[in-house]
Amino acid sequence: MNNENETLRWPTNLDRAGIVERLVQVRAMAAAASLPDLAARFAEVETMASGEIGSKVIAALTWIQEKPEYPAITAQLAMVAMNLKNLK
Repeated sequence: MNNENETLRWPTNLDRAGIVERLVQVRAMAAAASLPDLAARFAEVETMASGEIGSKVIAALTWIQEKPEYPAITAQLAMVAMNLKNLK
């Protein structure tokens, strides 16, 4: 299946649980892609404070945008970044 033309739905109403769930997926994708530093950023995302999650998401997104070979991880981080306002 070619995902190149796939349209992503961008939920803008993810709550904290939805954000954490996506970051757990990012952690797994990063580990599978041999990106241990990126995976480590989200090692304990389930218990992180909201501010820490926000800063790690922005830093990770800034770093990975320079690496076009990881579009799935970039898309997940971008989706989470759009929802950071919902962290409580």
